[in-house]
Order: sequence, then C-alpha cells, then structure tokens
Amino acid sequence: MPELPEVEAARRAIEEHCLGKKIKRSIVADDPKVIDGVSPSDFQASLLGKTIVAAHRKGKNMWLELDSPLFPSFQFGMAGAIYIKGVAVTKYKRSAVNDTDDWPSKYSKLFMELEDGLELSFTDKRRFAKVRLLEDPKSVPPISELGPDALYELLPIDEFVESLSKKKTAIKALLLDQSYISGIGNWIADEVLYQARIHPLQQASSLSKESCVTLHKRIKEVIEKAVEVEADSSQFPSSWIFHSREKKPGKAFVDGKKIDFITAGGRTTAYVPELQKLTGKQAGKAPSRSTKQSFDKDENEDEDGEDEYELGSEKETVKKPKKGQKRSGAMKSLVKRKSKESSSNEDGDGGKEKKTTKLSKIRKTKVETSKK
Repeated sequence: MPELPEVEAARRAIEEHCLGKKIKRSIVADDPKVIDGVSPSDFQASLLGKTIVAAHRKGKNMWLELDSPLFPSFQFGMAGAIYIKGVAVTKYKRSAVNDTDDWPSKYSKLFMELEDGLELSFTDKRRFAKVRLLEDPKSVPPISELGPDALYELLPIDEFVESLSKKKTAIKALLLDQSYISGIGNWIADEVLYQARIHPLQQASSLSKESCVTLHKRIKEVIEKAVEVEADSSQFPSSWIFHSREKKPGKAFVDGKKIDFITAGGRTTAYVPELQKLTGKQAGKAPSRSTKQSFDKDENEDEDGEDEYELGSEKETVKKPKKGQKRSGAMKSLVKRKSKESSSNEDGDGGKEKKTTKLSKIRKTKVETSKK
C-alpha cells in the first residue's frame, strides 16, 4: 500500500515533470466517495488555466500548490496512485493500473492535461482515497492533525527517547499512529521493528534507551533507503523482512529465521520470534497469533486500518433453534465470526483476549435447548 516512500516518489515525479506548466484540461470523476466536498464541474473549473507551482507532501498525503487557490490534495488510501503518461512512476500491486490499460484509466479520479501535452492522472481502484479542493490543505484535517513527518521532521534522538518513555501503548500501534509520527504504515513499522529487534507488542515506555536509539536509527535508514530507490521494492535490500511478510504463515522466512504473524495495532504483523522478544514485565507472554482470516483481512483494509467491508449493526437478531432443530445459517455464521473475533482481539499492549459476551449467551442457549 502507499506509505511515505510511495507518496514521496509520486511527489518527486510531479516536481520533476509538471512544475511551471499550466493546466489546459481536466476531468474529475463523478465519485463523491473519493471526490470529497466538491462537485466534479466546480473542481474542473477551479483547475482550468492554473499553473502548478509546487508539489508538497506530509506523511501519506500530498497536495499541489497552484498559482492561486484552491489547491487539489490527495489522501492516497489503500490504492491511490499517480500516473504520468510516458513517465515511469513507482507502482505497487494494489494500484491495479497496467501499461496496457486504456488512458486515462477507468479508475482515474482526477485527470489533468498540461499545456505542453503532458498528462497525469490520480487513480484509485479500491475507492478509499480522498481527493479534495482546499484553500490551505495543511491547515485542515487530515493534514493539520498529523504528527511530524517521518522523513523530514523526525524528532531529535533525545526528544524521541523522552516521548517514548511516556507512551504506555504497544510500540507497533504507536508507530502506526499518524498523530505521533506521520508516514509510517504497516510494512515500514514491521521493517523497522524487525531491524531494531523489538517485539511489536512491547510497551513503548518499557523500551530501554538503547532500543529507542536503535529504533530511531532504523526509522531513518529504512525510509531514506526506500525513498532513495523511489519506493521500488525490487531494489529494497534482500535482508529486509519486507520481501517475505506477505507469504503464508509457516512458509515465511528471513535470513533462515521463521517469520510469525500476530495482530498488533489492529493490523496483521510480521515479526521474527527468535529475534524480537518481549522484555521486562512482558517477558514470556505469548502473543495471540493471527488466524488465517486476519492475515487475509489486510487485503481489505486501508493503511489506517479502515475496513473495506460495510458491516451491519452490532445488535444482530438470530432466531434460537427449537428443540430438535439445527442451527440456522445465520446462527452458524454469527458463532463462527464471533469465535474468530474473540481469538484475535487484543488490548493495546497485546494483553488479554476480550471475552465475547454474545457468543457465550448463544452457547448457553444451545446447551439449555439440548437439555430440554
């Protein structure tokens, strides 16, 4: 998914090829889920005749500065991507736009033709991105709510160590918190924790100063390397856990060591148990493993943990089976789903599993019914 390096690669491509050029034509998709707060016609009219002055980024968000307001801003979501016709811009598998596809792609949400004939498009197949037209993008959410940018604004080492000492949440969850550090998503968090030899569920405040210093160093190194190669994952060092983190449980290894999968920060998390151990008061506690279902669920979440599925009401009504009757399909589905939830839900520090009261009631009802 697009994280800081992917968005930075897109920003730099626009900076290199599009600055100083006037927008000759634009096409904005009629998709209010992505095009947020403005009609396509108003969006198009606002861009026409304007010159692209600069391309900015903070965290996973990018915006174009034009010679006068309003400015288009892009929250990339799960599969948002920038394409410039005839220019190689880093791709990632979920962008799902191929060189052989029609141009502009049917997934294009904002298309612009510049005065010299250059064309660029922001696409989004999964429709979790947000494209807005704003007077000052950095002064309003989501950009105004972001913490320091992980590439350009990472806290000095002493301040970083001090800030971690005050955080009682699990370190993986903290790294994913965009209000704490912006730009780190799931794969970067897994990578830096692996390289720093820190367990994803280790409470941040319990980390030694040495571990904090190492983590700070790894964040800088991983992000700078990913940006250096323009987010081309084929050029990431072969020793990175990145190359194996999407393999099936039991078949994932890095440097000959087994990769395990757990849920941390609400996300499927890859780590190496042999190297990343819980320490201090958490030592010896066995974290709950991700089930195959939660491993697959990452395919349906955006980078901030938003689920693609639209779930129904939490208060579900399922008819109880009468004597001699089998469970209904709805009852079986509810029990199965609640069972999965109870085995995968963890607290912020990776502690005790939450009990599923509704599941207990269903099981009790079944027992009582069978006794009658």
